[in-house]
Amino acid sequence: MELSFSELRAKEVVNTQDGKKLGRVCDVALCYPENKWIGIVVPGGRGFAFKKSELFIDLRRIVKIGEDVILVDVGLPKRQNGGNKGGKNCPPNDPPRERTYEDFE
Repeated sequence: MELSFSELRAKEVVNTQDGKKLGRVCDVALCYPENKWIGIVVPGGRGFAFKKSELFIDLRRIVKIGEDVILVDVGLPKRQNGGNKGGKNCPPNDPPRERTYEDFE
């Protein structure tokens, strides 16, 4: 199956564990120079938060990509400070966690 980013971000992401809608895909995470797609990013928080946070979903947690929806199997995200900043290796395949914009810089 081939998908463009615009097609991917039009799909709603739903957690299969509790049936909650997590939002639409807002970004994808790639590992360079290995040229691997490692996951998707969805909006993390709702409400009037001033700090932007996002939820990273590892590629292994994606159950199914359908016509209108992406089914994922994720537990409750854990807040962690820091991240893999400036490392040359791909991030480990840990359970999903909240990520901030600094993690991608």
